[in-house]
Amino acid sequence: MSRDIVYFDLETQRTANDAGGWDKKRDMGMSIGVTYSTARGEYQIYSEKNVNALIDQLLRADLVVGFNVINFDYEVLMGYTILDLPHQCKTLDLLVEIEAKLGHRLGLDAVATATLKVGKTGDGLDAIRWWREGRLLEIAEYCCFDVKCTKLVHEYGVEHRQLFYTDRFQQRKSVAVDW
Repeated sequence: MSRDIVYFDLETQRTANDAGGWDKKRDMGMSIGVTYSTARGEYQIYSEKNVNALIDQLLRADLVVGFNVINFDYEVLMGYTILDLPHQCKTLDLLVEIEAKLGHRLGLDAVATATLKVGKTGDGLDAIRWWREGRLLEIAEYCCFDVKCTKLVHEYGVEHRQLFYTDRFQQRKSVAVDW
């Protein structure tokens, strides 16, 4: 059986301010979570009522790949479980890896645009507004696109052993990766 790499992202119902600060990520609530499984070859969209199925999929994966999942997405999910997801899921957090190489954080958009010439379609604040407006389909589409960007960035890094990003001076730079 082939190895199951699960690419993952989620959006929240509330901003950090709404929840009482960045230390209260567990109170932000998941609106929509999306995975792409290489073993299944398909995307899966999870609503809040199916959050336990999402957590189960992440725990069963051979590897979870995401962008800022350790310090954000897992923290949000731990509002729904007693499990310590960062320590129980085998995870490759692309942001953590890139930050370790460069000494500073980058957004997924900066990496995806410079590496793939494909940018994000919105941001987390759009998703929160859509949640308040009951526009779940827009959240799911946006989240699926972020998962696809993460997958393509990871695959590019595996194949080429480097990624590109745009720095604050709008210069295209490269960073070596060893995934």
